[in-house]
Amino acid sequence: MMPVRFAAGHAADPDWRVALRRALDDALRDARLATLNAAGAQDASVEFTLGFCYLSDHFAADAEAILGELQHRLPGVHWVGTVGVGVAATGAEHFDAPALALMLAPLPRRHFRVFSGRQPLRADGGEFHPHTALVHADGRTPDLQELLPELAARTASGYLFGGLSASRGRSVQIADAVFDGGGLSGVAFAEEVGIVSRVTQGCQPIGPRRLVSRAQDNIVVTLDGRAALDCALEDLGLPPDMALEPVAEALSTTLVGLHPSEDAEIIAPAAFGADMLVRNIIGLDPRAGVVAIADEVAHGAWLIFCRRDAAAALADLRRAAREIRDELFDSERIALGAIYVSCSGRGGPHFGRPAAELEVVRDVLGDVPLAGFFAGGEIAHSRLYGYTGVLTVFAAPRPPGQFPR
Repeated sequence: MMPVRFAAGHAADPDWRVALRRALDDALRDARLATLNAAGAQDASVEFTLGFCYLSDHFAADAEAILGELQHRLPGVHWVGTVGVGVAATGAEHFDAPALALMLAPLPRRHFRVFSGRQPLRADGGEFHPHTALVHADGRTPDLQELLPELAARTASGYLFGGLSASRGRSVQIADAVFDGGGLSGVAFAEEVGIVSRVTQGCQPIGPRRLVSRAQDNIVVTLDGRAALDCALEDLGLPPDMALEPVAEALSTTLVGLHPSEDAEIIAPAAFGADMLVRNIIGLDPRAGVVAIADEVAHGAWLIFCRRDAAAALADLRRAAREIRDELFDSERIALGAIYVSCSGRGGPHFGRPAAELEVVRDVLGDVPLAGFFAGGEIAHSRLYGYTGVLTVFAAPRPPGQFPR
């Protein structure tokens, strides 16, 4: 018997009832087809046990009603999800529109656990041993960047994937109930649930990597022994005596890439890898020559000034998808479903056309069932990223004699 693929559906409509009905009907039709294709028999029975539900923030106020209807239509299915400024599906996106995306997974119940503040994830959870975890979090949660490594430590692999809720109104998470009071939630997977994941960056360096030679909290004082602001102006090609207002304007569209290690070999000079964390510049002091960024900076870290680049972002996403495809092929596995979490600053508006990212993923991986959302920050490994995409594929061993399409 072939492994059963996940089933997905999505829809946009001003009325959540209409959107939910359309998306759920598509997902259930997909589930029936996946079951028949896997078993080759019309009387095959497969239990879909886990559901992913992503809502655009237009539907955030209706989250309880949406979850209630899902639980009514599919009793026994565990649901996880959150809200974003847009939702993603196979080859499609709904950005800044009332929409939702659903995906159903036929996983053995012993192979996953839903967690939340009410049901914390435990490393010693009896017969269940968490290996990886999909995480949704509220960006307002205190000490979030310390909580992520703590949560990762409760999994055998240390690998998390997911993102922060993004909403212009109510920020909600779904974990068998609706939560809007902050914190973390999601679903942990046992080792038997195969996962292949990659981070794709959305920025390009505009200068050389520089050593943070002096810093205090989030203030970069000197780089390579020179005033940090002088280095920023040099890398941006601006004169050192430029007036404050145009300098501030130039820095408002400039970001920094940070790497905590002094190992110069880790960072490629022309592109960012998954180890690079991109952060905003949030202030400057021309008298002191310092630059403030939206994160703490450690002495001895590497820093590169950078800018968002749509063409480079799509090229890097294609690279990430190809790496996943090649790893699946080399390990003789096939893709069953995928989760894609992209930055809310990406999506169609950034790339100049709708679904540019999702088209790249489909072009490389094919019509793999996919659901996701546009987040306020992306989670991978045990870190919080920005301006990135996190593509995660669920995989199963390829049956003997079957070749990937």
